[in-house]
Amino acid sequence: MGRGVFTTENIEAGTLIEVSPVIVMSAAERKLLDQTLLHDYIFEWGEKRDQCCMALGYVPVYNHAYESNCEYETDFDFGQIRITAVRSIGVGEELFINYNGEWNDSRQVWFHREAGK
Repeated sequence: MGRGVFTTENIEAGTLIEVSPVIVMSAAERKLLDQTLLHDYIFEWGEKRDQCCMALGYVPVYNHAYESNCEYETDFDFGQIRITAVRSIGVGEELFINYNGEWNDSRQVWFHREAGK
């Protein structure tokens, strides 16, 4: 899976794990980013999802799971993404988010669609 984020301590459900500021980019800039490796690390952004952002901190390297142990919340007003535990997580576990936005959203993500999974 490449990079990932792991915990060094137990985390209780509902714990705020990370608050990450973001750099917001326009739809035109998104088209350019989609031609680079950064495409794999950006998030859709804005009420209409017509922009994208690069989150700072560890947010870009959380791996995907359809039933993740964390979820992310976008805050357009404050320009940040927050990561919260959706269940208790034990020492040494990898922290996952669901790239669809909801922790249990089972719609195929883009890289599974492209791979035919």
